[in-house]
Amino acid sequence: MKTAVIIPNYNGYRFLPACMEALDRQSRQDFLTIVVDNASSDESLHWLSHWSAEAPDRRLLLRNPKNLGFSAAVNLGIRRAAAQNLSYVLLLNNDTSVLPDFLERLESEMEQDRTEQLFAISSRMVKMHDSSVMDDAGDQYTLLGWQFQRGLEEPVQDWNRPAFVFSACAGAALYRLSALKKTGLFDIAHFAYLEDLDISYRARLLGYRILYLPTAVCRHVGSGTSGSKYNSFKVRLSARNSWYLPYKNMPNAQLLLNAPFLALGYLVKLLYFQRMGFGRDYRAGLREGFRNAGRLQRVHFSDIPLHRFLRIEWELLLATVEYLLRMRKRAMRRTAKKKESSA
Repeated sequence: MKTAVIIPNYNGYRFLPACMEALDRQSRQDFLTIVVDNASSDESLHWLSHWSAEAPDRRLLLRNPKNLGFSAAVNLGIRRAAAQNLSYVLLLNNDTSVLPDFLERLESEMEQDRTEQLFAISSRMVKMHDSSVMDDAGDQYTLLGWQFQRGLEEPVQDWNRPAFVFSACAGAALYRLSALKKTGLFDIAHFAYLEDLDISYRARLLGYRILYLPTAVCRHVGSGTSGSKYNSFKVRLSARNSWYLPYKNMPNAQLLLNAPFLALGYLVKLLYFQRMGFGRDYRAGLREGFRNAGRLQRVHFSDIPLHRFLRIEWELLLATVEYLLRMRKRAMRRTAKKKESSA
């Protein structure tokens, strides 16, 4: 047994049967499944109690006394996996369904990395109800302080090539436990949202790489726990964490260099959410982020060689260009569809 599959759950009863059935169909069955429940009030605990009792040697249910968020939940599972001397942890959202060779492909790819410089592998996530459409092909980070999902809403056939990316999406990604011991676990100050980008940033500063593997396919509902793409809770936390992220991972000189881009990014987001009816939530999140950031633990910048900061700065610039080009392409596609429908 090399891998523990860690699934955080909060009131996700409606997703659990399909998620677990997909794991039961894996071509490799020598793995431990750990579900960490954040004090669910639906039927989750009743269902999970029976599920874990059916195979106690391979299924483990851990319970938090209250909703401690994504970071704290997966950290609990990671610590349990580390205590059992496993090699990898697969973080998996409860609103997913993985293909039968999913874990086998991820483990095989990780085992080919003899240098152990591969921190994580991000899977090909497709839409649950339309598997011809992409959901995530690894995540990027821009100078504007925006994270974006590569391939989102694009045809699956356009994303068939493996690629190194800035961050793995923790909704369905395999992490190397020995590397997590060096980066530290997910920051509980984030609670939820951008915590995967934050830990990937730390890994990149330490010289690790992150790979997108298109042959490992996972179907994903999306926003299964939060309930919607945008809501007050999600907008506020995302806004707060969008400042936590650069503050913790960029030295002061880099923050100063990127300040105009970050300010522009925050302004554009504010205008967008104002139009969506969430302007107050976005402002509240930013205020909380600026107010509390000083309490967070920043990276020990003196331990990082200069060339890694320069490389990351270059990658952020390239990701910014990539994002703008994709937005232009998406706008042109919408315009073409409108013309077709009106013709």
